[in-house]
Amino acid sequence: MTKSKELIKLFFSFFKIGALTFGGGYAMLPMLEREVVVKHKWATMEELMDYFAIGQCTPGVIAVNTATFVGYKKFGNIGGIVATLGVICPSVIIISLIASVLSVIYDNPIAQHAFAGIGVAVCAILIQAILKIGKAGLSDWFTWVVAAVAFMLSMFFKVSTIIIIVIAGAAALVYKAVTKRIRSEKGGDGK
Repeated sequence: MTKSKELIKLFFSFFKIGALTFGGGYAMLPMLEREVVVKHKWATMEELMDYFAIGQCTPGVIAVNTATFVGYKKFGNIGGIVATLGVICPSVIIISLIASVLSVIYDNPIAQHAFAGIGVAVCAILIQAILKIGKAGLSDWFTWVVAAVAFMLSMFFKVSTIIIIVIAGAAALVYKAVTKRIRSEKGGDGK
């Protein structure tokens, strides 16, 4: 398949994700997994989780950042641009349409109920995404401890997400260095 056909496929995959995802970055995880990891194999689940984590700590919208990373990984600069345009185009179209009729929709009780229903569905999708990330990311006692500490820092102490991610990354580096040193002292390969 030619590169232009692959770029069109990339655009429409992210267009679909952008059009069908309500609730922001977290709600798009199941669709990202299906499109990027399972269907097109543009990235592994681990790579996707890394892009998503980096997308959280960089300025901008998580969905846009993640799309840019995936597109760039597969097709370079042009891929990053195409994936980004694909994920933002539905929002631009939808917001433009809504803005043009906002005064009618805003006071409509049917529309208010519809948005309430969408909110409930987004909660269910978020729970599914969290469970999938948990399966992939919580692989040993260390990752469980980091997840528990991150949850407590976020929930009870209201620590910034960026600080939590930096602390978790630093803890993982220290843990890896210590376990590598212990293995090498015991005569292991140190990997």
